[in-house]
Amino acid sequence: MAVRNRNESQPIETEALIEERDTSDTPPSESDNEMLDIHPSVLTQNNWKKDQWNIGLLLFLYLLQGIPLGMAASIPLIIQTYGASWSQQATFSFAFWPFSLKLLWAPIVDSLYSKRFGRRKTWLIPVQYAIGFVMIILSFYIKDILREPAAATATQHPHIYLLTIIFFGLSFLAATQDICVDGWALSMLSRENVGWASTCNSVGQTAGYFLGNVVFLALESKDFANVYIRAPLHMELQSTGLITLPGFLVFWGVIFTMSTTLVALLKHETDERYDPSEPHFGLIQTYRVLLKVLRLPAVRSMAVVLLTVKIGFAAVDSMTGLELIERGVRKDTLALLAIPLIPLEIFLPFYISRYTTGTKPLNLFIKSHPFRLLIGLVMAFYVYMTPSFQNYDKTFPWYYYFIAVIIYGIHQVFIYNMFVSQMAFFAHVSDPKIGGTYMTLLNTLSNLGSSWASTGVLYLADFLTWKTCSLGGGKCETAAEEKNCGMLGGACRPSIDPYYIIVTICTILGFIWLIWKYRTIMNLQSLPMSAWQVRSDNPKYKQLENEE
Repeated sequence: MAVRNRNESQPIETEALIEERDTSDTPPSESDNEMLDIHPSVLTQNNWKKDQWNIGLLLFLYLLQGIPLGMAASIPLIIQTYGASWSQQATFSFAFWPFSLKLLWAPIVDSLYSKRFGRRKTWLIPVQYAIGFVMIILSFYIKDILREPAAATATQHPHIYLLTIIFFGLSFLAATQDICVDGWALSMLSRENVGWASTCNSVGQTAGYFLGNVVFLALESKDFANVYIRAPLHMELQSTGLITLPGFLVFWGVIFTMSTTLVALLKHETDERYDPSEPHFGLIQTYRVLLKVLRLPAVRSMAVVLLTVKIGFAAVDSMTGLELIERGVRKDTLALLAIPLIPLEIFLPFYISRYTTGTKPLNLFIKSHPFRLLIGLVMAFYVYMTPSFQNYDKTFPWYYYFIAVIIYGIHQVFIYNMFVSQMAFFAHVSDPKIGGTYMTLLNTLSNLGSSWASTGVLYLADFLTWKTCSLGGGKCETAAEEKNCGMLGGACRPSIDPYYIIVTICTILGFIWLIWKYRTIMNLQSLPMSAWQVRSDNPKYKQLENEE
């Protein structure tokens, strides 16, 4: 099952039981968060036709953004099938950090540009070319890089750092492209249609993520291709899937380069929504405002909450999918289990938003926290029982997957309860005089809380892994001991599974956190709006204050 990581940005987000990762919930740029204040209710019937070509372009640009994110999310599943260790998974988890850090360079992208070429195209065109070229070049080497774990011990894997650097770079480029497209959306669409910007973001990025993760893993699997495509069509069964990872990289690399060339030549940029009466901060001013926001006592208290709240969920979100693969569930099957839940993920935010209006939206957040911890224990028990469901031919019955969808669906309900209520609170307390910068900062803190907790538990899992040789019960703590065990015809296997230990530890810490921060969260909701506001040296900001 794939658990999509909602970077209290995005998408989602994701993956079936793999850390929630992406991309549509992560609003790290100023322009990205401005879209959160725009509601579809401002649209009039059929007025979208006025901007139908621009809407189509935005959908396509966001779809392109989701491709490298989906591919990056598939890598942990792939390297797990090669026997990657927990420390290697932890190392690769850094590849997902750029969307949690893009606030650091978003002001640069928004402030430094060539007026002749266009404010957004200055960055968008070279960034998309870079993504395309990296994909094409990577296609020639990716097989050798991924195949390495089969021949190397967990402690001697020489390519995991290279793999992490490559996908960190792709995520960095995708995050920068996100900043560009978010800002361009606000000027590309007419004022009455600007509400379509957030829709394009959500739909386009989710579609791209789906193609780069679920569709890729399914079509790359020989089992899926043989059972569901070749056999029904009476085609010859083969030892490979319908597509390969190198071929997939080349295809999308070419799409990136060709589409970027067309955008550079045919699409002209205008900034129709610039309003001189609104505060527009320069590069230095933006960073100064961020520092002033961070000095507010209310924001500092909220920062502690956001940076620590994910501790209780980190083990379940980051390790469950990998544990299922270890127990025989195919990676393509995990990805496909996300499909039945798509309607639920679309419906939930609309339904939950009815309960997050008012001055205390975090009530739902705090009420959902213990239930999310408990459903995590149910997931761990499900993982424990997985071998008992397995058939003699290593497959699983349909009701095993049905149970998985039910459990994951309930899990998603509590995830969305916390996410939507958190976003509603951010929108409530953010100082509108600072544009999207304030809300972007809060989302960045939330995303960082997810990233460090996920990486931390994966490293902890490696530390708590004790292996013994299947022949003689000797230790397998070093590379030499693992090699000796293999020479004897044995295999190094965990004597104690760290997954259950870490899930238990995280759950206990989660309940301790709830007791520790419950009163803090309730108090933060009761603070006056003045406690969240910051004064700025920007003259336009002062003008707005005087008008109030």
